[in-house]
This record gives sequence, C-alpha cells and structure tokens, in this order.
Amino acid sequence: MARVKDDEEGPERTCIVTRRKSDPDHMLRFVLAPDLSVVPDIRRKLPGRGVWILAHAGLVAEAVKKQAFARGFKTKVAASPTLAAETEDLLTRDCIQALSMANKAGIVVAGFAKVEAAIASGKTGAILHAVEAGEDGIRKIEGALRRQVDQAVHPDVIKLFPSLQLDLALGRTNVIHAALAGGPACKAFLARCQRLMLYRSEVPSSADA
Repeated sequence: MARVKDDEEGPERTCIVTRRKSDPDHMLRFVLAPDLSVVPDIRRKLPGRGVWILAHAGLVAEAVKKQAFARGFKTKVAASPTLAAETEDLLTRDCIQALSMANKAGIVVAGFAKVEAAIASGKTGAILHAVEAGEDGIRKIEGALRRQVDQAVHPDVIKLFPSLQLDLALGRTNVIHAALAGGPACKAFLARCQRLMLYRSEVPSSADA
C-alpha cells in the first residue's frame, strides 16, 4: 500500500473550514480520486495528499458550499453536493461492519433475556438499543444495569441504528436489544460509534468558522 501523505506533520491537523487545529481522531480526512472527485477517507489509508475537516456533518456540507476543498487541494475539484450524507453513510456502514465482526467473534447476544443475563455476568462492554426500541424495554434494561452494582465499569449504551441495520450486522431478524462482551472487538465498535455520534452532532460554537 502506498504511503499516506498529508499536508501536515505532527499530532494535529488543520480543518480547512474553520482553520482550527485538532487531533486527527476528532477529524475526517478527504482525498482526491483520479477524476478529481472528493472522496472521504474514513480509515485514513488512501494514498495521496489529504485535507482535513472537524468531524461534523455541518462542516462537511459547508466545505462543499464554500468550495473549501478546492482551496485545500489548491486545484479544481468535484465535491458532491451530497458529500455530507455520503460520508455519514460510510461512517454508519463502518459501525455495522465492526458490529458484524464482533458478532463473528462470538461476543454479541441479542434478545431481552440474553441481554439481561449478559448484564448479570458483569462482563458486558456495550448495550445496544434499536432506535425504535420501546421505553419500557429500555427502562427494564437500565434497571438491570443499576442492580449490577459489582460491575466495575458500566457498559456504554448505544442507540444509533434501526433494527434493520442491527439485523444485517447480526444475521437475525427483529433485533431490538443486544449486548457486547468487553474486549478489543467491543472497543473497536464503540470507537466507530463515538465517531458517528460526533459527526451527527451540532458543530460547537468554538468550532465555527
């Protein structure tokens, strides 16, 4: 694989929209395809010079509107008007792929009873609720978490994906609640979820251009 080349060295990158510097983990990298179209590089592995934007959908949309990519790459580029939505789709698929890999590793259980049992084991690293999960089911699982007083680290609770996407990742139907055991695969999934949550969040005033 070709070596990735960026326009900056060191621990921080500069957002082409706000001109603010930040840790690359809080940003998204974009590169140019051979046809000069702007491509999200969510894994930061694509070759070529990259430009960076703070990881918020609003800033990606602004970069397209204000032609920040052309200025960042110092050439005429083709930035899709739907680039912000396309980037969110890639980030979502990255989360689902990580969940699928965790499932293949055997650390995921689905169904209310199995989730309760996983919580009681004290080894749960994450709880998943489908976006259409009912408040009653969520409240009961929260109660199970509160009862597990011996658990040193409370699991992260994720409510980002509709049941259909959870079905796809886990290879079963009508997934409303699920749980992941702690470990590297769970941490990898949670890191991707945190990035997606950041991307969907509003741009903080401190990051405004």
